[in-house]
Amino acid sequence: MLSETLAAELERYRIGPRVRALRLKKKLGLVQLAAHTGLSTAMLSKIERGQIFPTLPTLLRIAMVFGVGLDHFFAQDTDRPLVAVVRADERLRLPAPPGKGPPAYLFESLDYPVTDRRMECFHAVFPEESKPSEPHEHGSAELVYVLEGELEVTVGEEPVLLGKGDAVYFDSGVPHRYSRRGSGACSAIVVTAP
Repeated sequence: MLSETLAAELERYRIGPRVRALRLKKKLGLVQLAAHTGLSTAMLSKIERGQIFPTLPTLLRIAMVFGVGLDHFFAQDTDRPLVAVVRADERLRLPAPPGKGPPAYLFESLDYPVTDRRMECFHAVFPEESKPSEPHEHGSAELVYVLEGELEVTVGEEPVLLGKGDAVYFDSGVPHRYSRRGSGACSAIVVTAP
């Protein structure tokens, strides 16, 4: 059984309506599609209506009948503008680094539904018991905007102390790390460019 979050994420791809559109374009009935795929008409009907989500092997059987790749079912619609909403109660909070002990920070992706992102955006929380993060490097640029508390961002050997409302932009190809300062809540929005 899928969680509501997973079901909502799968629904956004509109796999069922895409299967139906391909079937109607080829002027095939459900019985004919069932004969070509070896799947039952009941299963195909449930897939088209979004009542069940097909496994990848099942979806591949359908794709082969229509001469399309699996990417056909997961590509963004190009006839409408890209809009991706991430609800606060649907985000997963992950520790960095993962594993035992208190994390340096906890982060939630604010744009995970978008494929081929031009940037990545996170909400980061730095718990009071957190240790400074390990130096890391990635991508080409990063912007950190402090929502609350004090955060020290060290880029190379240069520490920058940020308070609520402060922001820093830097070359994220240079090793950098985060370290909370002071007491109380500390959080930030972090935007990276791949």
